[in-house]
Amino acid sequence: MGDPKQQQKQYATPLRPWDKERIDLEAKLIRSYGLESKKELWRTETTLRRFRRQARNLMAATGEQAEKESKQLLEKLKNLGLVDDDDNIVDVLRLDIEDVLARRLQSVVFTKGLARSTNEARQMVNHGHIAIGGKRVTEPGYLVSVEEEEELDHHPNSSYKDAIEPEKVRSSRPAELNLGGE
Repeated sequence: MGDPKQQQKQYATPLRPWDKERIDLEAKLIRSYGLESKKELWRTETTLRRFRRQARNLMAATGEQAEKESKQLLEKLKNLGLVDDDDNIVDVLRLDIEDVLARRLQSVVFTKGLARSTNEARQMVNHGHIAIGGKRVTEPGYLVSVEEEEELDHHPNSSYKDAIEPEKVRSSRPAELNLGGE
């Protein structure tokens, strides 16, 4: 079982560490989504890999329990905003890493216009300036559900609350930055 004091890694490293195409793609994703390191990207890829693995296992399974678990998985992914209402379990396999990266708190803060850049959004989250439903969240990699996105705002005690006007942020955003299909 292991030592309870030492947590296990939450990500898997690439099998081919010196693959140029993968390195270039990772660098592009890290820049565009304001990630701190490749470790965050790998953690997100592992989350996506778990969703897809669960979908493949449920597609192969038959019976009442498999249908129930398929509905639960689809409901969870709908709540996270990763699939639509009319999607089925096969559509889970079509999910891309960018779909999951766009649902991270850091990205949602930026796309909602609460920050001027992805890096500023990350700093605001880390320093406790962002709240969901009035409760402070300080994890930039937190996956925001659709319901929580509506409650997302600056923390009531935040100095940023009146400093940033969302209309000005949206008009000054670079056109080449594409977060989640904007």
